[in-house]
Amino acid sequence: MNEKLIVCLTAVASIMALLFAVLKAKKVLGFDEGTDAMKKISLSVRQGANAYLNRQYRIVIIFFAVMFAVLGIMALNGLLTGFVPFAFLTGGFFSGLSGFIGMKIATSANARTANACREGLNKGLRVAFSAGSVMGFTVVGLGLLDITIWLFLLKFVFKLENADVTGAMLTFGMGASSMALFARVGGGIFTKAADVGADLVGKVEAGIPEDDPRNPAVIADNVGDNVGDVAGMGADLYESYVGSIISSCALGVAAFKDFKAMALPLCIAAVGVLCSIIGTFLVKTKEGASQKQLLRALSKGTNFSAILIAAVTLPLVYVILGNFKIYFAILAGLVAGVLIGQSTEYYTSDSYKPTQNLAKSSETGTATIIISGLSVGMLSTLIPIVIVSICVLVAYFVSGGGESAAKGLYGIALAAVGMLSTLGITLATDAYGPVADNAGGIAEMAGLDKSVRERTDALDSLGNTTAATGKGFAIGSAALTALALMASYIDKIKTIDGGAFADKITDLNINNPTVLIGLFIGACLPFVFAALTMNSVGRAAQSVVIEVRRQFKEIKGIMTGEADADYAKCVDLCTKSSLHEMVLPTLVAVAVPVIVGMVLGCTGVVGMLAGATASGFLMAVFMSNSGGAWDNAKKYIESGQFGGKGSDNHKSAVVGDTVGDPFKDTSGPSINILIKLLSMVSIVFAALVVKFSLL
Repeated sequence: MNEKLIVCLTAVASIMALLFAVLKAKKVLGFDEGTDAMKKISLSVRQGANAYLNRQYRIVIIFFAVMFAVLGIMALNGLLTGFVPFAFLTGGFFSGLSGFIGMKIATSANARTANACREGLNKGLRVAFSAGSVMGFTVVGLGLLDITIWLFLLKFVFKLENADVTGAMLTFGMGASSMALFARVGGGIFTKAADVGADLVGKVEAGIPEDDPRNPAVIADNVGDNVGDVAGMGADLYESYVGSIISSCALGVAAFKDFKAMALPLCIAAVGVLCSIIGTFLVKTKEGASQKQLLRALSKGTNFSAILIAAVTLPLVYVILGNFKIYFAILAGLVAGVLIGQSTEYYTSDSYKPTQNLAKSSETGTATIIISGLSVGMLSTLIPIVIVSICVLVAYFVSGGGESAAKGLYGIALAAVGMLSTLGITLATDAYGPVADNAGGIAEMAGLDKSVRERTDALDSLGNTTAATGKGFAIGSAALTALALMASYIDKIKTIDGGAFADKITDLNINNPTVLIGLFIGACLPFVFAALTMNSVGRAAQSVVIEVRRQFKEIKGIMTGEADADYAKCVDLCTKSSLHEMVLPTLVAVAVPVIVGMVLGCTGVVGMLAGATASGFLMAVFMSNSGGAWDNAKKYIESGQFGGKGSDNHKSAVVGDTVGDPFKDTSGPSINILIKLLSMVSIVFAALVVKFSLL
């Protein structure tokens, strides 16, 4: 096998993905933005999003500079290789760049989507989906490009051994995860503070429609959709994607001691790019389509891509490894991803009973819709956990786990690669949602015909479901990747200083008190993290609520449309609050693995990682699905069911949706980053822990 050829072909696939993203971006920008009012609103959203990201990146740069210095000191003292600090920086840079590019195209596509919906539903879907495709293929393109650049340098320029190559590459995942957590938490706090403030005062207290231009928080709400649901999500799924590939490469080297085991995940990812591109051409719908028909339109593209990948990877596995059995590990991950997506769709789409029954529960008040929403989210964890458990068992044993644990763990890592192999198109269906949401806001604020808002609302409701589905993919792959990274951590401990500390990691029995204590600490972490992020949303939202109330009271003529609201004030409040509040949760994720390791030793760290992975997976699914169900229950009532807009049922649903906002867009999607970042930090600081821990 020609090693350079494999790396070059992967690089070619990454460039194809980026070129496709460029073509899609040009297509989006070629559409008309509409009226002068639409252009003005879109410009305000774009300026607000740019201002937020500029300020966020200034804070993040400080964190990365400090971490670079810390990692540099460790490298100078022989605790890390000299490549690690630079790998950390590139991981963070490409993760942030993915989100930034996605945000730029999303803020340019919102008015164009609204204007396209003036002509028809299908055209609006095509514009929004094309914008989402830019995000999807930018993420996979930059991810593969980052991996191949490092692989080429370490393998062919510096001529490191395979194990040293993957060991150094694992650490740029820490940079990607750190940037993703800042982006998800900060953006999530911004968007939900604005959303909650706008809904509670505007829709519930003042009784004005959603996205009404009289609401001072309406521009901040639209800005938040882009900095949280687009920029944050792009950084999030970038780190999920590269994390799954790198961890499988590392475990492949440990299992087979051969480059071919590293080549397989790279080739699967490259094939996934091509299949995802083909799938995008199948996404289209007809006028007056129902939610089920719209879902079918998007599912057609994603399912076709999945089937195509399943067919192509079979001969690929045989050519590279000469073993058909491992193919079923990849297939297990691919199928698991599709099934998790369908499970999420069932529990969050208003085309199915759970969300319809949730909307019906509003007839007896706010308390019952909140209770029912919590119940839906909790129940929705059962199917994903069963799917992932079966996937792990299949992947482990078909890969040879019965004879070699290393081979079985490699199979689990490949299952995560299989699950994310369609990320290009899966993320496109996810990222299009915030564009449609913004388009609805612009249609309302610009006073477009009612039929336009009905079309954008149909696309937005679909976007809530596809966003929840995208989160399901990210959460499922996070669980598989975290298992693989845990195994990489154990291998790392065994190889430090030629195996001098291997005896420290032999007793991983649950009866070992350090393992048990670590397990409890790890299981608690997602709850603490969710509490921190939800409290942050609450505090930020309070400031917005107070400001909106002040403007309604003090600006005369705002309710009659004779005076303009001060939109910039709410944008600035959300920016300051979110940037201040995002720091503590991220620092907790970075500091806890080091503290646990220094006190309890490496066995305590393994327990912590196991506990965090198990409880974090369940918590993330529960919160994401509850939030998605509450949101679509509100949309279902607004479509004319159970009293429609303005009814008591609708007011109850708005409160339920307000509770669900930080569930689905702040805390829930951040937890899957948390469990991977814990593993990445543990691997990077492994040498420090084994040499200086108290136990």
